[in-house]
Amino acid sequence: MLTRRSFLGGAAAGLTVSALETTAFAKKARRPLGVQLYTVRSLVQSDLPGTLAAIRKIGYQTVETFVAEYKMPAKDLRQAILDAGLTVPSAHFGYNDFESRLDYARELGAEYVVCASIPNTIANSADGYKRGADQYNAWAAKAKSMGLKFGFHNHNAEFQEFSGITGFDVLMNSTDPALVQWQMDCYWVAQAGHDPVALFRQYGERIQSLHLKDRKPNVPTSVEPGPDAAHFTEVGTGTLDWPAILHLADKFHIPYMYVEQDQTERPPLESLEISYANLRKFLAA
Repeated sequence: MLTRRSFLGGAAAGLTVSALETTAFAKKARRPLGVQLYTVRSLVQSDLPGTLAAIRKIGYQTVETFVAEYKMPAKDLRQAILDAGLTVPSAHFGYNDFESRLDYARELGAEYVVCASIPNTIANSADGYKRGADQYNAWAAKAKSMGLKFGFHNHNAEFQEFSGITGFDVLMNSTDPALVQWQMDCYWVAQAGHDPVALFRQYGERIQSLHLKDRKPNVPTSVEPGPDAAHFTEVGTGTLDWPAILHLADKFHIPYMYVEQDQTERPPLESLEISYANLRKFLAA
């Protein structure tokens, strides 16, 4: 399985909404819906402008960038996003070169910088996660000095236990709440056997943004990354409690939510349309 952890055609007219409908929906939802561009990685590298235009046509208003896109200058990437009528509040970077990318993030115009994951080389013990937490604190302080806000993204591996404590526990307990926020990937929390709603209630004040993708029914949980953990489906077609999650997003004033599906069984833009249409229904209820 190719995932962002290891990585460190067209839209269906029936689901497309008009600009007027999109504006009304955004006003009602009180926050924009976005796309983590890893979902369309096979498209952006061959046709970035066309892919961004298709994302905007669906109704999404923001995008979050991922590592492969940074081969182009930040000002060019930013302009391509703006030309499509989108904004780029958040950018993902890899652990190994994170600090060196902060200047890029600032030139990109991002407000949030997110570390995609802790590498396997240290994510194999509680001590390793503690070293990762210390590094997050240092990066977060550096980011703040540059006018940026730091967050970390979870997969399922962070919920592996080490003598009764999970890697996620170590990260939350050993990072400065004033500096380090959490970008909760709802799918990966559920895949690890935890309840995204319960963790949202517990850590809502520390959640920076959300990744939204659904999980198929009747599939096993796991804390190990790999093909056996890939049970992705479009938002609203699986088992996650989206009304409760979105209610909590409103309660805790989460500013950004990004649909991100690591793999899709249908064309990625079609997948994004289904998730968007279902999110519109949930948010309008």
